[in-house]
Amino acid sequence: MWHVYILKSDLKRWYYIGSTNRLAERVKEHNADKVESTKALRPLSLVYNEHFDTEVEARKREKQLKSQRIAKEAIIRHIERHWGIV
Repeated sequence: MWHVYILKSDLKRWYYIGSTNRLAERVKEHNADKVESTKALRPLSLVYNEHFDTEVEARKREKQLKSQRIAKEAIIRHIERHWGIV
């Protein structure tokens, strides 16, 4: 199973979108200073996850979220309302 996930920095209002077929391990890597693009914003919390059967589907959705600001911001607004993040 593949996942498209969103991590939120606990330090500031900053989100990271990624995809993987090993979600738990990937989140640990982000928080263990092993991912260049997120290491300055640790700790990070997993706040969103979508499941896909194939890598192709997951990468397509990841690309869509990264390129379509409206879709990404709609998910982030939902996350912030649900988690009470300001």
